[in-house]
Amino acid sequence: MATGSAERSWCVVVPHHATGARLARHRLADELADVVPPILLADLVAVLAELVGNAVRHADPLPGGVVRVSWRLRSSDDGQTVQLRVTDGGSASGPLMRPSNPDSVDGRGLHIVSGLASRWGVERDGLGQSVWAEFDPAGSPRQDLVVAG
Repeated sequence: MATGSAERSWCVVVPHHATGARLARHRLADELADVVPPILLADLVAVLAELVGNAVRHADPLPGGVVRVSWRLRSSDDGQTVQLRVTDGGSASGPLMRPSNPDSVDGRGLHIVSGLASRWGVERDGLGQSVWAEFDPAGSPRQDLVVAG
């Protein structure tokens, strides 16, 4: 018998500073530790750290010097789907996947996001941009980047 689906969501505001990524990681881990499998939680924490870190390094803050971080958990008969979303004040170029090699000091963040998430993308509006990543129940293969806006 089908039981339908349930949805829970969280939204936090963190400083547009390196400490913001740490705060967001800890909050996500605290909220989802008893709700999602440990391997999925590890992927979620890694991707959230990359997205918040990128927002702090490469984008302007939202008003008040903050970054908005949210996640949504959908549970259904097929399993759990989680979406992470980091909203900042935007940047001139937006998030770009850069080529990197083993000797590169940085440039791997979006490769990590792409490798762990089922899909990810960017949405822009008049207030800034949101970078999101989704994780499907069965770990379905990643799909190409989606840019809207």
